Amino acid sequence: MAIIDVVDRLLTFESVAAALMLTAFTYPAATLLAAGLCRLFDHAFADTQLTLLQIVITVGLCVLAGACIVTMMTTIRVAMGWSMLGGRPLEEFVIPTGRYSMAFLAWSILYFWMATEAARQREQQRMAQIQMEALRAEIHELQLQLDPHFLINALNGVAEETHDNPERAVSMIRDLTTYLRHVLAGLRTPIVSVGSEIEGLSAYLRLQQARFGERVNVSLSVDPAAAEKPVANLLFQPLVENAFEYGDRSVRLDVSIRISLDGEALRIEIENTGHLASAIKARPDHGLGLQNVRRRLDVHYPGRHHFILRQLEDEGDTRVAAVLRLEGEPCSVS
Repeated sequence: MAIIDVVDRLLTFESVAAALMLTAFTYPAATLLAAGLCRLFDHAFADTQLTLLQIVITVGLCVLAGACIVTMMTTIRVAMGWSMLGGRPLEEFVIPTGRYSMAFLAWSILYFWMATEAARQREQQRMAQIQMEALRAEIHELQLQLDPHFLINALNGVAEETHDNPERAVSMIRDLTTYLRHVLAGLRTPIVSVGSEIEGLSAYLRLQQARFGERVNVSLSVDPAAAEKPVANLLFQPLVENAFEYGDRSVRLDVSIRISLDGEALRIEIENTGHLASAIKARPDHGLGLQNVRRRLDVHYPGRHHFILRQLEDEGDTRVAAVLRLEGEPCSVS
């Protein structure tokens, strides 16, 4: 662009010195004026949604900036004795002013477009931050939805064992401490390994086994290859709690938990004796734990999970099965 201006002025003034000096003056002066317009727009037009009056003012400022450039160039030209070939007021002032005004107007349009885009991005970032904070608060609330009946019953069980079997009571206290530590750690570390999740779950299962004794039979099978997989903390804890809460204990409650790999995906299967329909009918709030699980799946595994809850019949043996398949690593919202 500068080379074109030099050639144009060389043809106009037939002077190398005039062409070089006027070009060398024009670009710094235009840059300073553009910077001044930028500062003015920043202070006067904080709202990037321009009104008609602001557009008129912007055009006027661009014309004024173009006239300033031409006036300063004319002053230098007259002082140095450089004259334009066949120069007339139209060629000497009006046309150059129009050309520079259009250049400043184009720069102003670019400035407002960039300012609008930056404001849009800032608003998107602000909304994303607000949504993330709300989502983080929601996840923490979901993580805090412990079963109060379980805690009360566990403490009552400890109290009952304290006098007759103090060693058993101490063991139950340790398991309860391990379980609660795991739950509270999830507020700081929402993503853990399957092995860490199993540690907290095993403490929960031992407490339930101590509470119900021979009325409960629990089996836990974990594929060693799945132990190092990351998983959202306490994600399938509500499903295990449901198995104990709504499972059929009329004779003996059987709870089976299997964690394995299905290709690259993590597969969790939880089965318990009982009927799905009767459990829902007995407790209308049965769906709260499932809502917790489904909501967390949407957050941590968006579009990458499969969850089914169904009833199985096998030669008079009725069982409820929850199957969870998780693909990829969980998203974190901490």
